Amino acid sequence: MGDFRTPQIVLFTRDIDRAVAFYRAVGFEEAFRTPSTGTPIHVDLVLDGYRVGLATETSTREDHGLQPVAHGQRAAVILWTDDVHAGYARLAGLGARSAKPPEPWLDRLLIAWVEDPDGHLVQIVHATR
Repeated sequence: MGDFRTPQIVLFTRDIDRAVAFYRAVGFEEAFRTPSTGTPIHVDLVLDGYRVGLATETSTREDHGLQPVAHGQRAAVILWTDDVHAGYARLAGLGARSAKPPEPWLDRLLIAWVEDPDGHLVQIVHATR
């Protein structure tokens, strides 16, 4: 009856191999890829039941006739952790650019922000209470 299920986010990228390598290094596991050989145009990755898709900007334009934006802070991937400082350092070591170092927020969270290789925001967050 038109019910929705299994939500995910798809991030547009100019360099899918670099983006896949980044998210795999974070801990995501590949769940889908097309085509199955060569450079993909779309890859889905899963971490703890959450699915993130990566689609090439070119394929989205050519295959679907859309005008995706593959740069800037258009979306955020949120990663919960028990150690924001270690997570922030780990992502920086994987090539993420610092957007905002760890700081308290709402008197109950510690958060930090980085940008993945395509400029998508990644928030690292920990509940302090």
